[in-house]
Amino acid sequence: MPTADELIDARTTDELASVLAAAGGGPASAVRDCGAALAGLAFSLRVTAVKEAVLADLPDGYPAFAAVIRAALDQSRFTGWMTFPVDAAVAERALADRVFEPALDLLAELTPRHTAEMAVRPFLAADLPRALRPVLGWTGHPDPHVRRLASEGTRPRLPWAPRLAALVADPGPALPVLDALYRDPSEYVRRSVANHLNDISRDHPDTAVAVAARWLADPAPTTPSLVRHGLRTLVKAGRPDALALLGFDPEARVQATGPDVRTPEVHLGEPLVFGYEITNTGPRAVRVVVDYVVHHRKANGALTPKVFKLTTRELAPGGRWSGIRRHPLRMLSTRRYHPGVHRVHLQINGRPYGAADFVLRGPREQSA
Repeated sequence: MPTADELIDARTTDELASVLAAAGGGPASAVRDCGAALAGLAFSLRVTAVKEAVLADLPDGYPAFAAVIRAALDQSRFTGWMTFPVDAAVAERALADRVFEPALDLLAELTPRHTAEMAVRPFLAADLPRALRPVLGWTGHPDPHVRRLASEGTRPRLPWAPRLAALVADPGPALPVLDALYRDPSEYVRRSVANHLNDISRDHPDTAVAVAARWLADPAPTTPSLVRHGLRTLVKAGRPDALALLGFDPEARVQATGPDVRTPEVHLGEPLVFGYEITNTGPRAVRVVVDYVVHHRKANGALTPKVFKLTTRELAPGGRWSGIRRHPLRMLSTRRYHPGVHRVHLQINGRPYGAADFVLRGPREQSA
């Protein structure tokens, strides 16, 4: 599998240059030549380099520029990652020429080849009400890629993209898009809606819970699953109204044993192993969502918590559930581990239970 930085390379630019040339874009020499300079660049810089080459090769005026891109769409080989910098070039050329709706229409045509979600965002940042009008129209498009573009492109906190400050401050203007899509027949679209709702929950938890409650009052069979995914951050945070909406009573009478750490000393690269047991001590059946929280030691010695999902169960009165968890502690590009005492505790329906320490050591081959 290629790394992220290898998704756009010299082979990509050679093929893109051939596509653009066949579409009437001239020799596309800037696109072809820029491939030699991509090695060693991060993905975002590769996108920028190819985008600038596309802008250099194609006509200056937006109508002639767009005509080449539409002609390229007649070629089935114009697909995948080569379209990513082209999307960015469409946005830049269109906004420079003060072209709005026709460019958004073109991005909707491009998105089935590879999502154009990043390129929609400059239009939303430039004029949110104007951009949202065609975006809302996409929710009725027959192609699920275009319907997903409406939800994904308007996410306030889309990963790897600049945040949409206006929608971070007030998600309300984009809610009609989500309302139109939460019962979509495509799981691909619904997953985007759930992720958009989760974005909202980070800044406006009350709004996210209210929207989820409204959807659950008029659901499709798939709505409960969508809402669970959309409120996952609030569930991990132990937000009582989100838990209650999903049927988890924060005041449920449960007893927890554990976490019973079986590996009090763990070497980096090995798993933390702990056992646990949960008992319903109340008179009624209860639904429990069980998470566990690992408190990672930072370089300054402070502990910082990270919540991980464990299980969801329904327990009859007196019912018990027990298990063993093996939590990997291995090097990740997104997390650095520091040796020393760490901690783990259970979280049941948002409430903490128990706590146990364990010591993290360096990799075993370096600890002799």
